[in-house]
Amino acid sequence: MNQISHKAKQLLLLTAKILVVGLAFWFIYKRLSDSSWLDWQEFKGMLSDKNVYFAAIVVLFLAFLNRFFEILKWKNLANLLKPVSVFEASKQVLSALVFSIFTPNGIGEYGAKALFFEKNQVKNVVFLNFVCNGIQMIITIVFGLFGLLILEYYDWFFGVLSVVLILWFLVFVLKKVKIKGYSISKLIEEIYKIPKIIHQKNTILGLCRYVFFSFQQYYLFVFLGVDISFQLLIGTIMVVYLLASSLPNFQFFDFVVKGGVSVYFFGLLGVNEWVVMLVMLLMWVLNVVLPVVVGTFFVMNFSLKPISNKRLT
Repeated sequence: MNQISHKAKQLLLLTAKILVVGLAFWFIYKRLSDSSWLDWQEFKGMLSDKNVYFAAIVVLFLAFLNRFFEILKWKNLANLLKPVSVFEASKQVLSALVFSIFTPNGIGEYGAKALFFEKNQVKNVVFLNFVCNGIQMIITIVFGLFGLLILEYYDWFFGVLSVVLILWFLVFVLKKVKIKGYSISKLIEEIYKIPKIIHQKNTILGLCRYVFFSFQQYYLFVFLGVDISFQLLIGTIMVVYLLASSLPNFQFFDFVVKGGVSVYFFGLLGVNEWVVMLVMLLMWVLNVVLPVVVGTFFVMNFSLKPISNKRLT
């Protein structure tokens, strides 16, 4: 009876893995095939007089660094549960990315990472993933506000700052309110329990990831012939990343959302709409599609075998 139960679980797991991987590739295919606005002949003509191979190496390396620093961030936090190697952290992050591609705001990654830990560690994994993503959002907000100042969008600056301050005020007012035994106050206490050195390392890794991601986008604009000062271009990238990250969306529509926001703000600088959308598409392919393809390998090789670990202290 136990043998039948085990076989049934393995069959269910295999079916789930095929479904998840199949959905991921279908979403990617649909997004790429729907890019009817892309004129490949014009794109090839644009690249005819450029050093394409060198540019490809640069953007691929920056895409690798972007994802690698995310892996190091997660490794830094997951080590609080048990020792995690870079390879193991890579499996967890890239597998989670596969699940996140068709879930709202990438929420699927929370559950996916928990699959690599024992059941009694699920809450800790979700909490640490929240911390991991939280610091990245804080960095995005800070640099986004700085970008608004660079571009002298003072109305936008005070508007975003007001929203941030209102949310901070609500956190302060409602921190004692409990929902099913949980409260913001308890969450803050748990965050403070994490050693400062872990928070410091997490912040540095998050900053590195932000810098490499932003420079990758900057490089693509310059490579495609956008002749705008570094200050204006990088400032606009910061603003677009802030506003696009604040909007609810699926990873599947990520480049569409960023593309819509980018077309508006880069349009104010006179950048061709076609070039803006092309950069957003390339950023999506480099930073989402390629890691998802690698992640599907880990998903297909995932096993239900439990991994021993200890509680977060």
